[in-house]
Amino acid sequence: MKTKYLVILALFTCIGNSFAQQTPAPEQSEAVTIVGATAHLGNGETIENSLIIFEDGKITQVMDATATKMQYRGRIIEAEGKHVYPGFIAPNATLGLVEVDAVRATDDEDEIGSMLPHIRSLIAYNAESKLVESMRPNGVLMGQITPRGGRISGTSSIVQFDAWNWEDAVIKENDGLHINWPSSFTRGRWWAGEDPGLKPSEDYQADLLELEEFFNSAKAYLEGDDEKTNLAYEAMKEVFTGNKRVFVHVDGKKEILDVIDFKKDQDLETLVIVGGYEAHKAIEDLKDNNISVLVQRPHDRPENEDDDYDFPYKLAGILHNKGVLVALESSGSMERMNTRNLPFYAGTAGAYGLGKEEALKLITSNTAKILGIDDMVGTLEKGKTATLFISEGDALDMRGNILTHAFIQGREISLESHQTELYKRYQDKYDSASK
Repeated sequence: MKTKYLVILALFTCIGNSFAQQTPAPEQSEAVTIVGATAHLGNGETIENSLIIFEDGKITQVMDATATKMQYRGRIIEAEGKHVYPGFIAPNATLGLVEVDAVRATDDEDEIGSMLPHIRSLIAYNAESKLVESMRPNGVLMGQITPRGGRISGTSSIVQFDAWNWEDAVIKENDGLHINWPSSFTRGRWWAGEDPGLKPSEDYQADLLELEEFFNSAKAYLEGDDEKTNLAYEAMKEVFTGNKRVFVHVDGKKEILDVIDFKKDQDLETLVIVGGYEAHKAIEDLKDNNISVLVQRPHDRPENEDDDYDFPYKLAGILHNKGVLVALESSGSMERMNTRNLPFYAGTAGAYGLGKEEALKLITSNTAKILGIDDMVGTLEKGKTATLFISEGDALDMRGNILTHAFIQGREISLESHQTELYKRYQDKYDSASK
């Protein structure tokens, strides 16, 4: 009877703990040396038999182990036959902003209103999210947390995925302003008996004028001496100084060309296209204006009737091979769940025109450059933050993406899912109670 009660107590303890956060790793306390692994540097280069050392959260050495007699330091991880990668970065993600779509209290990705540059996703970011936790076993260790909705949806921030709270998680605060560009085409309301086919939007020019007027009004406010504070206009200050990047969510060729004109008219220093389904039709314009592209995830169907069936797989490669700085994002249907598939999206792009090492750049160094954090992360280089992982095999292939160790800022993090931890905890208590 006593054993029965102990088992029941253990079960309730585990149920209660199921709502608890997985404990973030402590600060790095000793140097770590990884030796023998194939190092994929994230810049297109590899080192077959590598030696990587990091301490105090920073990489101090990356070199060929066969060409040096350097003394190993601290904890030694023998990794022969394995692979080391920089941590993958998920841009334009809503991780930590929504936990359960059907539960309104857990949904904080969208605010009421249209022009919302002052809405900061960072303060709504839930570091205890089980969805955030589930990214890490696939090597996705950082992300750009981005609000949704409105014409100007708000300001994103970049975080790492092992923290107690958003203050500990932040890598770059208020990195970018996000604009949902209007579409020049619309579809008829089939439920109202209208033709569901595409037709020119009567509201397109009015929507563009509204956006332009908001930018102009913000400039006038910032140049004036109005005693009343306008939070929306205040949030535009760093956009005009160039300290905050502008991410424009847009797909069509006409709209992309209009975005480029808007960049020129507003004298915006750094602008990024997000989605960019028809970006390949404006390659020279993008290059001439130094505009990079976060391409939508390739695991999707073609949108236009005359597109190749495998066009979404090839788009990143087409842009990259023509000289456009490009990376991958994973928004769309079930986006928070699908963000963990980011390395496999890169693997698909690699198989359709890029090759593995160039495809790796789409979720590491290229992403870091586009987000403006390439001085800290994105490649395995001396002086950069030790955010990296060791994999049994090819991390862009789900058959080889089996992580054995992962580090964020030099701290070794847990790779087990919360559910696995709970199962083991319950099993240990059950075994103890049964004895």
